[in-house]
Amino acid sequence: MNHEAPAEFWCGVEQFNQGEFYACHDTLEEIWLTAIDPQKSFYQGILQIAVALYHLTNHNWQGSVTLLGSGIRRLSPYVPDYMDVDVAHLIHQSQGLLTHLQTIGPEAIAPSPDGSSPLPLAPQWPTVRRLSDRPRP
Repeated sequence: MNHEAPAEFWCGVEQFNQGEFYACHDTLEEIWLTAIDPQKSFYQGILQIAVALYHLTNHNWQGSVTLLGSGIRRLSPYVPDYMDVDVAHLIHQSQGLLTHLQTIGPEAIAPSPDGSSPLPLAPQWPTVRRLSDRPRP
């Protein structure tokens, strides 16, 4: 059964896709707190990936790697899609980023002493894609 997502969820998705991970967390947490399973675990998986990306923007390698792994595991039962979300796409991108972070290690994202701290952008950062927005073959 594929459930309908509330409008607030899509607002959180837009925040996620625009890199507004803190705002996304606040938006989705409100929905998550009152949800019941199976939606509750679905929201939590997306929340965990959003917080992982927030940690990454703050150069917190450990927090990012831990929450990416947790979010991927939590979303796995919803593959290939759920609530009009292309879950397989989100997991694939998140796993690519997780593997990249594990390969480069925490030192690669640590802030430099001069204050500059570019983040490695090798793989594309995850996005939440609607099934209706998925490219057609």
